[in-house]
Amino acid sequence: PLSLIISGFAPVTDVRRTLTPQLRTDRGDSDLILIDLGKGANRLGGSALAQVYKQLGHHSPDLDDPEMMKRFFGVIGELNRNDLLLAYHDRSDGGLFVTLCEMVFAGRCGATLQIEGLGRDDLALLFTEELGAVIQVAHRDTDEVLKLLHDAGLGHHSYVIGTHSDDEQLEIRRNRQLLFSASRVELQQAWSETTREMQALRDNPTCAWEEFERIADASDPGIQVQLSFDPDVAAPMIVSGRRPPVAILREQGVNGQIEMANAFHRAGFDCIDVHMSDILSARVTLEHFKGLIACGGFSYGDVLGAGEGWAKSILFNPQARDQFLAFFERADSFALGVCNGCQMLSNLHQLIPGADHWPHFVRNRSEQFEARFVTVEIPENPSLLLQGMAGSRLPIAVAHGEGRAEFRDQAHLESARTQVALRYLENSGEVATRYPANPNGSPEGIAGLTSADGRVTIMMPHPERVVRRVQNSWYPGGEGEDGPWMRLFHNARTLF
Repeated sequence: PLSLIISGFAPVTDVRRTLTPQLRTDRGDSDLILIDLGKGANRLGGSALAQVYKQLGHHSPDLDDPEMMKRFFGVIGELNRNDLLLAYHDRSDGGLFVTLCEMVFAGRCGATLQIEGLGRDDLALLFTEELGAVIQVAHRDTDEVLKLLHDAGLGHHSYVIGTHSDDEQLEIRRNRQLLFSASRVELQQAWSETTREMQALRDNPTCAWEEFERIADASDPGIQVQLSFDPDVAAPMIVSGRRPPVAILREQGVNGQIEMANAFHRAGFDCIDVHMSDILSARVTLEHFKGLIACGGFSYGDVLGAGEGWAKSILFNPQARDQFLAFFERADSFALGVCNGCQMLSNLHQLIPGADHWPHFVRNRSEQFEARFVTVEIPENPSLLLQGMAGSRLPIAVAHGEGRAEFRDQAHLESARTQVALRYLENSGEVATRYPANPNGSPEGIAGLTSADGRVTIMMPHPERVVRRVQNSWYPGGEGEDGPWMRLFHNARTLF
């Protein structure tokens, strides 16, 4: 029976590592349309279903009509440009059934599928991996979308197959007869069970269970964005006709310097690439720079205190130490440390006025490198780079293996609270203490700090990677090119 086959089909793939768009439930009624480029062939050879049952099959999917593929690509681009797509997902590993599951998981919603008109073999049409896609469109736009598909020569290959629902239930019907029904929680936990077991053996088992248990939290509202500023309005500054120079500092293994330079260039700075070897050999000095930006990536292999090793190359070199000390003591300078740069600057706290409260950054609680899209809150704090942003809750990228803030004792932690610049948040708005909303296990969700005078800011997340709206996995509405995090870089420019 179909229900038994589907319930036993749990690919090892982990949904959190799969790039799937979420079904949108905030746009009213919508329809799901299957675009079948396999022209109903429904071949199962080489499919994930066949592999589960230790078979190869005889006939595998193929690109039968390259011209149709070109037309498909063109019309999907047109639908996207005209804002007619709410969600899109290709039909690939696992076929139509898995495609819908992944969309339901990402949207934390449900869907009702009607498969009459798609062929008589339920198993084949649900699990074939023929070329194609499922798109979600607003019900009011369905006729227009179908016409565009028809005009592109895809009319006979496009089918309205169902609708989304808010009840977190996936149902499959044929001629009103229910073939399969299961909750989003039941399916997603079955999907993730193998991953949880592997993760528990390989990583921190408590983190593995915390992530698995979150699947069943039906009250999770998803990413919530709350801005205390208008991201489409740049921070006010005096147009001086010049670009203040900033040093984009890097060390061996750092790979974030180009994105960082781009963000500061867009904000009006003249960005100079400065390698640590330039400073250690005295080819470059810091006296003419207004800003010092320590970038992230994989400095020193991103292992065994990578940022600490970077800092010691400065602390143990009298010439470099004097350069950095003089820079931090200037009243007309600012600094930003991100990821490895955050680790490095935290280890230079003895050179930075008002940074005695900064922690040490150590191995993530999960015991693994964490690359995620998380939510942070900006509390009231003196950071000059975060002025006007306090009270905002917004998503940001993280990518680090050693990002857990470690304080000497409770008194040390308490001394840092007024200079906390960022905190990890749950989607509910509470400070994140559980994995993976808190990706590294930092106490009280601490993700960034600032010096007492606000001129030096350190953070583990990467604002430079999400300065454009299109760089975000999800972002709030708006017409501008810039994402909300561009405000941090504009704030730096207002200082000069």
